[in-house]
Amino acid sequence: MIAFPEKTAEERLAIERKFYQHMCDLFLEIIKTLTISEEEMNNRFTISNLEVLKEMESKGKSIALMTGHYASYEWSVSVNKKLSVKGYAIYKKIANRHFDKLVRDIRTKFGATLITTKETILTIETNYNAGVQSLYGFASDQSPKASRAINWGTFFGIETPLQTGAEMLAKKFDMNVMFMRIRKVKRGYYDCSFEVLSYDAKSVPDFELTHLFMRKMEEQILEAPEYYLWTHKRWKHRRALETGLS
Repeated sequence: MIAFPEKTAEERLAIERKFYQHMCDLFLEIIKTLTISEEEMNNRFTISNLEVLKEMESKGKSIALMTGHYASYEWSVSVNKKLSVKGYAIYKKIANRHFDKLVRDIRTKFGATLITTKETILTIETNYNAGVQSLYGFASDQSPKASRAINWGTFFGIETPLQTGAEMLAKKFDMNVMFMRIRKVKRGYYDCSFEVLSYDAKSVPDFELTHLFMRKMEEQILEAPEYYLWTHKRWKHRRALETGLS
C-alpha cells in the first residue's frame, strides 16, 4: 500500500480487508439507492451542520463543493434535497450507455442534475451569466492526465498531479468553496459535515485551495483509511520524493 509505508505488513493487510468489506457494502448501497425512500435516506445519511451550508447559500453566490471518494460518496447526492439552490453533480460519462444510464438514474434519484465533465464549463458559465445560484459537486481527488496537469502536490507523501478544476472554476465564476467531510457511523449509516474553504476564491493564491482540499482528504482518510476508494488509482501518475517512497 503506497499511502502507509510506515505500517507493518499485518497492519496494511488489515486495512485492505476492511476496505474490501466496505466496498461490498458500497455496491449494495448504490443499488439500494434506486428503491430507498427519502425518509430512509434521511435516516441513513445525516448532516450534522446543515446551518453551515444554509449560511453559505445566504451569501448569494454559487458554491463549489469539493469532496472525494470516501465512505458513501454516492449517497452524498441526497444532500440535494436540503438545498435552496439548484444542485449539479459532475461526473465522467461512461462509454457503456446502459451502465451510464444506471449511474445517472442512481445519482439523480434525489433531484440533482447530472452533468458530464465536458458540459461543466458551459453549464456554469450559462448559469453565471443568467444569475442562477447553484451548487456544483466536484470529486476533486481524482487524478488528471499527467500531460494536462498544471499543478503537482503531495498526497500521503507522494508527489502527484492534482485536479485543479474546482478551484479554477470557482475563481473564474466567483464561487464560494466548501469541503464535505463524510464519516461512516456504522454499517449502512453515514454522517456528513460542511467546512468553509473560502468566501472569496479569487483572493486566494492559485492552487492553495486545491492543496487545502488534499490536506482535508488526508485527515479524513487517516481517521479510517478502510473507507477510501483505493482502487481508483489516485497515484497512477506520481513522482517519488526524497523520502524514498516509490
